[in-house]
Amino acid sequence: QVQVVESGGGSVQPGGSLRLSCAASGYTNKRYGMAWFRQAPGKEREAVAGISTGGGSTYYADAVKGRFTISQDNSKLAVYLQMTGLKPDDTAIYYCAAGPYVADPSLASEYDNWGQGTQVTVSS
Repeated sequence: QVQVVESGGGSVQPGGSLRLSCAASGYTNKRYGMAWFRQAPGKEREAVAGISTGGGSTYYADAVKGRFTISQDNSKLAVYLQMTGLKPDDTAIYYCAAGPYVADPSLASEYDNWGQGTQVTVSS
């Protein structure tokens, strides 16, 4: 059974930094794609950053380019999101997603498994 678990959320002041971590277990594939999505209150879920299976394609939402960095550790079945220069608009529940056949990392439909989410709050 595949499980995806996020950690690292919390509260931070504007301009601050946070690092989200996500660990997947139960996969039999050696390669897989992973991504971070977020959903703010009253808004639709959106892709934040993702890496395709094999790492050939990396996606960043325009709103986070230059501030967020996604990285993946295949040996640990993990993906990380380093967030800097945080803004109040970044406040949301952040979800980790994983799947064995991810070609377009920005598409939610590419992912088979999702975590429960971790809250990120940016406020002064």
